Amino acid sequence: MTILQLETVGKKFHDATKHSPLSVMLDPNYVDSSTQPTAFKSYPHFYRRFPLDQNNPLHKLIYLTSAITFEKKYKYESYHLRVNPSAGALYPTEIYVQIRGVKGIIDGIYHLEVATNSLTLIYELIDDGLESYILPNSLVKGFIFLVSCAYYRSSWKYKNRSLRYCFLDSGHHIGAIEAAAYVYQKGIQVLFDFDKISLNNDLGFENKEFITAGVVFGEIKSKTVRKLRSQIPFVSPTDYFEANLFIEAGYRNTISTNPKTDPILNPEIASVNPLFNCQSQDFSEAILTRRSARCFKSKSITQTEWQQIWHFLQQPLPTASKEKIEIYFIINFVEDTESGLYRENQLIKRGDFRERAKYLCVNQALARDSAITLFLTSTYTNYQTAMQYAGWIGQRLYLISNYLGIGCSGIGAYHDDVTQEFLGTNNDILYAMAIGR
Repeated sequence: MTILQLETVGKKFHDATKHSPLSVMLDPNYVDSSTQPTAFKSYPHFYRRFPLDQNNPLHKLIYLTSAITFEKKYKYESYHLRVNPSAGALYPTEIYVQIRGVKGIIDGIYHLEVATNSLTLIYELIDDGLESYILPNSLVKGFIFLVSCAYYRSSWKYKNRSLRYCFLDSGHHIGAIEAAAYVYQKGIQVLFDFDKISLNNDLGFENKEFITAGVVFGEIKSKTVRKLRSQIPFVSPTDYFEANLFIEAGYRNTISTNPKTDPILNPEIASVNPLFNCQSQDFSEAILTRRSARCFKSKSITQTEWQQIWHFLQQPLPTASKEKIEIYFIINFVEDTESGLYRENQLIKRGDFRERAKYLCVNQALARDSAITLFLTSTYTNYQTAMQYAGWIGQRLYLISNYLGIGCSGIGAYHDDVTQEFLGTNNDILYAMAIGR
């Protein structure tokens, strides 16, 4: 598929999932919570499991990528919140990790079983591995993380629009892996353009789960690694499943089959660690205490705090893929800073746009009462990658805000065309977020 075809197809799926004032009124999207599919994947009991030891730094790193951090209990049900936010707390993403050449750990492919805080060995390596799918002619001594989406967990509630949320949630999970690596000073490289279809097949996913991205850190050697000797047995990621052909087509048709850049060939490229300038212990605490704010108090943050946040967001993403995210934002409450609409930190419209921000975000008060409401936009080449970029940047915003003691919330619902018109851009709106007291 050519670059133009990828861009056109991606826009087709984006446009088909737009919200408008009319669409929101016609489909308020009520669901019966008792029918929610399970949010945890578990392989059969006879697979070998290895509990993650909190005193082992490498185990703790893996733990920080997906840990359950809080349990919310209601009258009839409870929700387990994690280090990575998710639209509707539905958590469609799963993590798999290939470990090779690490002392004390069997060379193999593991599923990170979040519910039991353990690694499940699903495939033992010999002369084969994931490199053949994502890093041809290379061998990774270290870790290859894979992010996947069990899309029905999200489409159960959000229907076709969950295509966006699966990609955004995948981006958040990439950000969670990046944050864990930062705490332990591990450089990473994130990969989007590789043979995802073959990998899905050999991992035994059928049509119920799909790989969205890979994250590599370790020593890269030039060596041929063959594909997996046999297909991994299928295990359903949910207790029941309803196919959504729109989402399956959206995934397949936004995979780049002609990568514009070569995958990792230079070991130095695999050692990118953004300059976040955060204390590791405090940053680790921010990872574990991250929450989505449910409301704001219409109070100001300081100009210094905002500049720290903006600097954090500007750090390069450690990936060879090239997509551009342009950030617009409405400043409501920042000390010594003029209220108005900004593009990439430049004021383009003066005024009090609090009520407008609320309207754009489907009348959610979060956008009105925040210190800043942000809109992540793009004229993408690859829609699937760009949406993951937006989620990844969103995870960074969560973490730096919480690190500074400022609340943050992702906003997946907004009036697409009306927002585009207000911002004065031809970019598609990929994500909205709000930060504040």
